[in-house]
Amino acid sequence: MNLLPVLEPTTDTTCCPPAEDTALGVKEAKQQALVFKALADPNRLRLLSIIKASPSGSTCVCDLTEPLDLGQPTVSHHLKVLVEAGLLQREKRGTWAYFSLAPGALDRAANLLANL
Repeated sequence: MNLLPVLEPTTDTTCCPPAEDTALGVKEAKQQALVFKALADPNRLRLLSIIKASPSGSTCVCDLTEPLDLGQPTVSHHLKVLVEAGLLQREKRGTWAYFSLAPGALDRAANLLANL
């Protein structure tokens, strides 16, 4: 009968060093996941592009429904997700809401994966 040898656990840490303390924490991972989730939708990417391309740097919500061919409630939902992810800022002017890129938001989003 051919028996396999019993393997003993190794105590040599040179092949598999322990993980460093710089691993992503739970709270930070959740915040970063919000950004990736927000960016994963084509309509949200288009909203960011439209707002970024605006000569004034901000765009009224009333000007965002037609280019996306979406209803106002749907556009408002997408904008809310982008604001909650920290990618856009919302400013109320009279009865209208204007949206602009949050300062440094695109740079932070670009660096998320690089800093893992």
